[in-house]
Amino acid sequence: MDYFDTHTHAISPDTATYPHSPLGGTHSEWSQVRPVDVDGLIRALDDAGVQRAALVHASTVYGFDSSYAADALARYPDRLIGVCSVDFLADTAVADLRHWIEERGFSGVRIRVSDGTTKVPTPGSGVADERMAGVWEYVAAQEVPVCIQMHSKDTDKLLQVLGSHPGLTVLLDHLGRPNAAGGPPYALLDELGQLAKYDGVHLKITPPALNRLDAEPGADTTEVLKRLVETFGAHKVMWGSNFPASEGSLRELRDGIEERLHWLDEDALSAVLSGNATRVYGPPATR
Repeated sequence: MDYFDTHTHAISPDTATYPHSPLGGTHSEWSQVRPVDVDGLIRALDDAGVQRAALVHASTVYGFDSSYAADALARYPDRLIGVCSVDFLADTAVADLRHWIEERGFSGVRIRVSDGTTKVPTPGSGVADERMAGVWEYVAAQEVPVCIQMHSKDTDKLLQVLGSHPGLTVLLDHLGRPNAAGGPPYALLDELGQLAKYDGVHLKITPPALNRLDAEPGADTTEVLKRLVETFGAHKVMWGSNFPASEGSLRELRDGIEERLHWLDEDALSAVLSGNATRVYGPPATR
């Protein structure tokens, strides 16, 4: 089985070259208790038998400066693709995107619409903020995948963006935090399900998403996953380890997600574990 991990992080021990400036002013816990640099990430990928990974810029360490991730991509172009982060509300947002994507080799960009905590501020009024119009035009025209961290309650705002740019490629981090409150029949899953009609909207299954569903009173995580896969289609679902932000080795995190998907047939599982990400991000670069 091939594996393409769509959600990893890395930070450098060299704080002089790569100074810290976390969004919201507070470092993420993982970056303090289990930091991993890019060489450690590559070793973890090797140990887990993962061929490729998306290196998601660590904004809770570096803010909007994606320099370390950019340098990591240059060292491992055959193993890593990059997801940068910019201030979507800044006057320089499109120029910043051009720099990171066209000059520094990033394949995607990430925006936090709502965080898992209150430590990282929500940009403006969310993805539909009119100041972001230029950003959406750029990523749509350049076909840049956008990773969005949001809760399902933010769906209406994302629908506004997709109404103007229906061809956008969107990857919803942590499954888009679906609302499984109250248990069956999971009526609030329809909130997120409204996005399924757009071919470019994908879901990322990660340990935080699974942990959140496991903790929801009355919810059966497997049933929720089956509902989401049925709604969106297995061809629009990917996995991400969230290593090292999630505790455990990358192999353990990979195995944990794969075990949760035991009910998928071989073709669907292969698509989730590798094929879909390869389609979205393209084949490996050659040195």
